[in-house]
Amino acid sequence: MKRKTTMIAVGAAVALAVLTTGAAISAQDRYTVQVPGGLSFSEVRGYETWQLISLSHNGDKLAAILGNPAMIQAFKAGIPDNGKPVPDGAKMVKIHWTAATKTTYPGPPLVAGALHDVDVMVKDSKRFADSGGWGYGAFEYDNASATFRPGNTTDSPPQSNDAKCGFGCHTIVKSRDYVFTEFPKR
Repeated sequence: MKRKTTMIAVGAAVALAVLTTGAAISAQDRYTVQVPGGLSFSEVRGYETWQLISLSHNGDKLAAILGNPAMIQAFKAGIPDNGKPVPDGAKMVKIHWTAATKTTYPGPPLVAGALHDVDVMVKDSKRFADSGGWGYGAFEYDNASATFRPGNTTDSPPQSNDAKCGFGCHTIVKSRDYVFTEFPKR
């Protein structure tokens, strides 16, 4: 009887260890996700607390564009409107959500729904000399698994899976050091 009780206890301990380990393995550390040959999510660690630069709405998505302190200082100094380049070390993150209507509120307002993706831009003129000094990364979010993955060619817009994935679109604002975003009056 004692042997049976011991076996049950060992079995329960093993099952608990497997469940605990499985949960730890399944919880993704987004900062380990990297665009092949390009930016890692870890390069924008702490972006959740960065200052808001601007907002955008495009079709069925809402976005908040955030900047690290170096990017905010550049905007306050008149960059890129003044023709000067954004300094190395500046970073921007654009968080996209699927737009949702809050029908129970007056208006009814359009609000952020499910997280869709997080796009990043990092200024490093030496590292990204062949893409205007900027490195890009697109990280798609899967709500079902609560995980990020690098953007790829099946996404909309398609991503080329390297640090230049956003460069093609940004060439039309070359005169603004490849920055679309405006820093509106506060």
